[in-house]
Amino acid sequence: MTAPADPYLHHPELRGEIADPESSFFRTLDIAAMDAHLAANGHGPDWRYTCEEREAMRRDFFAGYQGDALWVFAYGSLMWDPGIRFTEVRRAHVAGFARSFCILDDGGRGTREAPGLMLAMDRGAGCTGLAFRVAAEALEEESFQLWRREMITPAYLPVFVDVETQGGSQRALTFVADRALKDRIRPDIPFDEQARMIAAACGILGSNRAYLENVARHLSLMGIEDASVSRLAAAVAGLPASA
Repeated sequence: MTAPADPYLHHPELRGEIADPESSFFRTLDIAAMDAHLAANGHGPDWRYTCEEREAMRRDFFAGYQGDALWVFAYGSLMWDPGIRFTEVRRAHVAGFARSFCILDDGGRGTREAPGLMLAMDRGAGCTGLAFRVAAEALEEESFQLWRREMITPAYLPVFVDVETQGGSQRALTFVADRALKDRIRPDIPFDEQARMIAAACGILGSNRAYLENVARHLSLMGIEDASVSRLAAAVAGLPASA
């Protein structure tokens, strides 16, 4: 399938809602600076995969990949700040998964004493997001960018899923909660406790409350309804920061 000359041909309403990949923080991510920042806040070097480990995982994942272009399904911040060069974007829906604030965060948006919760895609009734098409000739560079962002620390599992778009079904790469990491992935936390944790948590990247508000705001701007995110945002808005 040939990509359109205009990446926003099918969804002109998304123009201006998605950040220019060339100006994204994630394209020039300074891992050494992050190491230093986290070390100053009590985290050792084992907070992340080594660059060698991460690159080996990426190469293993794509070994034997026979696809032409690569479709990437985005459900969180990748939707409005993908940080990858794409030739086409389509609204997309994937069955069997849903957004879930299930990743314990004790550094970026929380601390060891008061961890926060970050977004992942986990088992559920369905998830609507965006699918980005990466040209075949850009696969190496753009998958490197994706792995450096999404697989920098243990949390996600890269998988291929079937997504439905107005242009038909596509097989797309996405990153789901790695349930093998039982100390890090916590889908079992009751709703009221999730709200209390998010309302109180704050880390080196800012408050967990602001992170949730940002997710809810961007979903609204993109015309994507997610009742679970809206309900959680409303609950957190009603709690004091010290809850």
